[in-house]
Amino acid sequence: MVEIKPKEYWPIVYRKEYNVTFFGLENLHPFDSKKWAHIYKILKNTLGLNQSNIYVPDEITDDELLTIHEEKYLKSLKWSCVAARISEIPVVALFPNFLVQRQYLRPIRFQVGGSRLAGKIAWKEGVAINLGGGFHHCSKNRGGGFCPYADISLIVNDALQENDCKLVMIIDLDAHQGNGYERDFIGNSKVFIIDVFNKNVYPKDTYAETAISKAVKLDYFTQDYEYLTTVESALIESLLKVKPDFIIYNAGTDILKGDKLGLLSITPKGIIQRDEMVFKLAQQNNIPLVMLTSGGYHKSTANIIAASLQNLVQQGLVKPSQME
Repeated sequence: MVEIKPKEYWPIVYRKEYNVTFFGLENLHPFDSKKWAHIYKILKNTLGLNQSNIYVPDEITDDELLTIHEEKYLKSLKWSCVAARISEIPVVALFPNFLVQRQYLRPIRFQVGGSRLAGKIAWKEGVAINLGGGFHHCSKNRGGGFCPYADISLIVNDALQENDCKLVMIIDLDAHQGNGYERDFIGNSKVFIIDVFNKNVYPKDTYAETAISKAVKLDYFTQDYEYLTTVESALIESLLKVKPDFIIYNAGTDILKGDKLGLLSITPKGIIQRDEMVFKLAQQNNIPLVMLTSGGYHKSTANIIAASLQNLVQQGLVKPSQME
């Protein structure tokens, strides 16, 4: 009898279709539209990742999107002018929609499929990382800020409905306010939102702020010590107040010094320490956590995310699981 050995899978979700190309027009946006490929390439070399030892998601379907989005909104994405506004590349409005779908929206749908899959893996295995996702400016009926689909709202809905969670915590440490999912969960006592953001930059959505359970508003060019101590205090205070069943960690790297959209002054070391802090607190409290990479507009962002994930592995906070 041949013994079948269990296979190791890293709790990491990615596929090459995440990456956005639009005949060079993507270079008009400060976002690195191939960031996810760059992260994967580094981790392939350092951790030995390949398509057989990570999770490869499917494209999210229309039926799945309709569980969180209004049909009217999804239909509006068939107008190139709507996609142009969301992508923040006005010239996209001039292209036929089939190209907009193929070159921009389809890659994002793969990332949203990745976010949903990562949420399911985290619930089962305790931790998971989608190398993409984190489209926190999109709500059920409106996209913006490069975010056409509400993947965070989708993960929350899965946790509350499929996994019967009593309380989901969103820890949003992107430099920008997560106004999309916040609008979706205003008044929902089953969602506890911690949002730490630069109060002086987009989107300045005061209505969405009413959904935030613990808001930390930063000034321009906040540095490591103030940032890390403030974040740690907010997390500990919140975890003493509530005990969530699940954590969604929106780990934007646009807090990096030199990021022209985040306008904070956090060093690469500070980002690595931040991520380690969040993962340790989740592990110490025995709370499943899913991480999304979200925003980051500096050319060195991919290198920093990869370095942070390598540190999480070195600290034993992320490890492969055995599967038959």
